[in-house]
Amino acid sequence: MIEARHLRVLRAVARTGSFSAAARELGCTQPAVSQQMKALEKAVATPLVVRSGRGMQLSEAGRVLVKHATGILAGLSAAEDEVAAIAGLRAGRVRLVSFPTASSTLVPPSVAQLRAAHPGVRVSLVEAEPPESLAMLRAGECEVALAFRYPDSQGGAPQASPHATAREARAEATLEAAASAAATDWSDLVVRPLLDDPLVGVVPAAHPLAGAGRPVDLAELSGEQWIAGCPQCRGHLVELCEGAGFEPRIDFATDDYPAVVGLVAAGLGVAVLPGLALDSVRHAGVATVPVRAASGGPAVRQVVALTLPDLAEVPAVALMLDRLMGVAAAR
Repeated sequence: MIEARHLRVLRAVARTGSFSAAARELGCTQPAVSQQMKALEKAVATPLVVRSGRGMQLSEAGRVLVKHATGILAGLSAAEDEVAAIAGLRAGRVRLVSFPTASSTLVPPSVAQLRAAHPGVRVSLVEAEPPESLAMLRAGECEVALAFRYPDSQGGAPQASPHATAREARAEATLEAAASAAATDWSDLVVRPLLDDPLVGVVPAAHPLAGAGRPVDLAELSGEQWIAGCPQCRGHLVELCEGAGFEPRIDFATDDYPAVVGLVAAGLGVAVLPGLALDSVRHAGVATVPVRAASGGPAVRQVVALTLPDLAEVPAVALMLDRLMGVAAAR
């Protein structure tokens, strides 16, 4: 096996013309150079130097190896420099995958802080909801994924049509069960909890509960028409309502939170949205009210940053996780 140290010795011998001169250049002894050359000749199974009288010259194989050694050693030196830059946060990259509400709230200040402190680190962002974002992380398409799950959920994510009842939603969820389980099974990943994002009721401004001034039980909205969000959120809404003793009539379903607010403002239904979603949406024509789960406590979703165990040790990735945690803690 050819080692870099052997190639450095060979290059010195070729440049100086002798083992003794090579030893002086390398700062070692002549026997050490001789030993390295013997080890290299053994590795390639052919002589690399030919002795003639008091001098020596490279064999044909030696000349070929020296020619390649220059490029190999230059490449190794460049690689060492790049690795040192990454380890020292003078370079590197972090590819983020995030769901939309975190992209507009948690990600911007986190990336801005990282870039200000370490401008050589490149950060990119694409959007995806779990379970797609988790699949991208496990497939090596990103280093950090922001995701969420509902601690009180049974894991279903029915992809119901807008007018589906809860029973129909459960039936349509059968083929999605495996994907939903993957979205909440994080046992193979490093999990950095960011925050508990409260779920907030959104009702038209003229709704009787708009000025309630208290947390609202979902059962108080049992007779309303509902507007639901992404498949996972829609499944959780169905579970929350069932826990409160009713099946929601879902008339509209959209992943676009401004559209949800617009539909509510038009009096077409009520909704439950994550608090992060409401941070970046105009509230004209709607009112927000805290909602309680069937357990009596607040309804929340857990927002986390995820990475693979090996990636968690990469300096730029570890720093990105720290920045995300810091921004979340400051909210």
